[in-house]
Amino acid sequence: MSGKTKVWCRAAGIRALRTLAQTAAAMIGVGATLGSVDWLTVGSTAVTAAILSLLTSAGCLPEIEKEEENP
Repeated sequence: MSGKTKVWCRAAGIRALRTLAQTAAAMIGVGATLGSVDWLTVGSTAVTAAILSLLTSAGCLPEIEKEEENP
């Protein structure tokens, strides 16, 4: 695996994990109790958001472009 590929995988992975966590937090809601949360829906929605994040990252990652401009 080349250096650029490793950098891309790391940046895209971090972005996808953040998206997953943000989506899960949004789906759980502020006032919900743990017993009333539909965990299957939360999990599947969060994973779908993470996959979409990875697909979006295939276009470009600004984090990588900034690193290339300022080594």
